[in-house]
Amino acid sequence: MVGIRQTLEWLDVFVTDDVQPSLDAVVPEMVVPEAVVYWRPGCPFCSMLRAGLRRKGIEYREVNIWEDAEAAAFVRSVARGNETVPTVTVGSVSLVNPSAGEVAALLAGAAK
Repeated sequence: MVGIRQTLEWLDVFVTDDVQPSLDAVVPEMVVPEAVVYWRPGCPFCSMLRAGLRRKGIEYREVNIWEDAEAAAFVRSVARGNETVPTVTVGSVSLVNPSAGEVAALLAGAAK
């Protein structure tokens, strides 16, 4: 299957420079949602997840729920009233105690 970007690159041969649209203007770059890892100090599951994400080269933002009351409330809202960490969000999807592979798969799906 030929994608839009490939088709436009092929058509580039037939379009002069003065009327050629920028491919970036026609097909904007995909925006991958940010991964946010909610954690707390002393949590071995959090340490394992964060290490796994680093090994996979996955960028993420960390939020310590012991220092951020709103973050703790958010975790309780997605973890049946518990402060279960690690909790990860990617866009509007939340995962409670996921593996690094589950986070990677979610990010890969979000990039499509």
